[in-house]
Amino acid sequence: MELPFHVDLTDKTAVVTGGSGVLGSVFSEALAAAGANVVVLARNQEKVDNVTSRIRNQGGECLGYSVDVLDKQALEKVYEEVKETFGPCSILINGAGGNHPKATTTSERFALEDLQDENNQTFFDLDPQAVNELFQLNYLGTLIPTQVFALDMPAQEKGSTIINISSMNAVQPLTKIPAYSGAKSAISNFTQWLAVHFSQAGVRVNAVAPGFFKTEQNRDLLFDQDGSPSARAGKILSQTPMERFGTPEDLIGTLLWLVDDRASGFVNGIVVPVDGGFSAYSGV
Repeated sequence: MELPFHVDLTDKTAVVTGGSGVLGSVFSEALAAAGANVVVLARNQEKVDNVTSRIRNQGGECLGYSVDVLDKQALEKVYEEVKETFGPCSILINGAGGNHPKATTTSERFALEDLQDENNQTFFDLDPQAVNELFQLNYLGTLIPTQVFALDMPAQEKGSTIINISSMNAVQPLTKIPAYSGAKSAISNFTQWLAVHFSQAGVRVNAVAPGFFKTEQNRDLLFDQDGSPSARAGKILSQTPMERFGTPEDLIGTLLWLVDDRASGFVNGIVVPVDGGFSAYSGV
């Protein structure tokens, strides 16, 4: 992987949850290319193996584990193995998260006739259990790995950093996905809280808020079955001044800046939008 600029992460241990996803895999490869020992965590072992193989083929050092970010006991076992092999974690990327179809409405705006359409999932049909699972995955799936892998960070005195993955949904909730927007808003709030909590312990905490990227999670929302952009995609692009979706590589520069203590050592508790100008555009 060709990095946009040089950052030396030699001898640092970086843990990436959701590390086999479209964005997480690029995070993992970028950190490895900068010299870090990378630990890829995700649920699907095959996908984890694909990422770790790519990293090793590029000369990087890595470990990969199939693990649930909500299983603290399993994470603690991984933590012990990682510590024994690479040493304590000094970089944590909390990338695990996602939406849930049963926590998503079919229509952007409610109409009374929607109640008569059994194929239309309205606000009144949202499954509380699905909403609960979504909040657990996104919020607890960030809090629990932080409890486990950040335990040794204060003892390192400085240079340790945590980066959470929020979303532009946290700033302005999108139609159809109230639970996901709310969960990501909680991530932004947690980032600020944790930054203050660790501010005297040598640990910086920030977040990245991607705009609209082509991922497996939003493929059905952005593209029709024939692969053409959906009507929703057209609305998004019309509100994005750069008139394109983001690519995973668009996030690498922000990631490297935030993990490098020499470049961003006084940056703490912020949420960085990487959205092609979406949040800056009023629509006129």
